[in-house]
Amino acid sequence: MSINAEVSKSGSESTLSVIRKFSRRVQGTGLVKNARKTRYYERTKSKTVQKKRALKLIKRRADFKQLVKEGKAPETPLRRGFQNRDNGNTSQAEANKQAAATPARFGESTPIAR
Repeated sequence: MSINAEVSKSGSESTLSVIRKFSRRVQGTGLVKNARKTRYYERTKSKTVQKKRALKLIKRRADFKQLVKEGKAPETPLRRGFQNRDNGNTSQAEANKQAAATPARFGESTPIAR
């Protein structure tokens, strides 16, 4: 399999910017990522192992939810862009309310100087 990533220098563009553009284009093709992934052989997991791992994960999540209900574990806030995993169909208004309830990160509320 051959993927070509070609970049040409335009007008007064510096050599460094051409190199940057080329490395971005190569990164976009996924060649380096794929080469690093296939660097070492990794055997595929058997179905039994996959099922056991999935069951452990389900049990661990259920235990954590129970601890949160009992107040023994802190409730982790949802990460940006993630929907509620329980029902998966939270409305946009609810998502906006949750986002408004969380404090702004550093620099988000500062005005931009002109």
